[in-house]
Amino acid sequence: MIQHFKKLIKYEVLDPVVWHSEVKNTYDEWKKRHGLYDDYLEELADIYIDELKGIKFSDLEFVNNQVIKLSGDIVYRYTRNVVEYHLNKNHKVFFISGSPEFLVKKMAEKYGVTDYRGSKYILDDNGLFTGDVIRMWKSNNKEMVLNNFVSEYNIDLSRSYSYGDTLGDYSMLMMTKNPVAFNPNNDLINTIKNDRELSEKTQIVIERKDNIYKLNPDVEILNIE
Repeated sequence: MIQHFKKLIKYEVLDPVVWHSEVKNTYDEWKKRHGLYDDYLEELADIYIDELKGIKFSDLEFVNNQVIKLSGDIVYRYTRNVVEYHLNKNHKVFFISGSPEFLVKKMAEKYGVTDYRGSKYILDDNGLFTGDVIRMWKSNNKEMVLNNFVSEYNIDLSRSYSYGDTLGDYSMLMMTKNPVAFNPNNDLINTIKNDRELSEKTQIVIERKDNIYKLNPDVEILNIE
């Protein structure tokens, strides 16, 4: 979603003023590590949804393809290896993401996974964005989607893996036998630490620079202002 937002500005689908007047300050605060990434992402998402209103979906196909072409391979090594591992084992693999479903679809096709769900951006009868979105970054929505996949694909959650990085992934981590919190944000890691069931079964994996390493849920978090 972030890359799509930036490309829409680059290709002048959206006015660059939107970025400089509304998002840049929050982004700069996060980049300087004074602000929170979630604040930046939430603000950007609200503006992104509002700015897409009235735009024709078919007019974005070039930008949509450019996002996948230029950014589709920019993923963590751990993430790429996990997807390859499960596919090589003939496991069913699902992408459940808060990003727009029309982008999640393209990523799912690129990596050859079983199925996907993303945030649904509603179109009117003329193919224009209405500004209404069924958001997929909430835990209860992801729980509903996972339950649908369980029924549709006959999934055994007692043998399944899940991977998440924010509190929106809480339900998926709880529902599966082998949850992994990958580069978790503060809310998620603290929730894991304070949830006995989750802390006993969750692996925490961090990828930083050229290292990938595991941590126990009781890892000390340094709360530095």
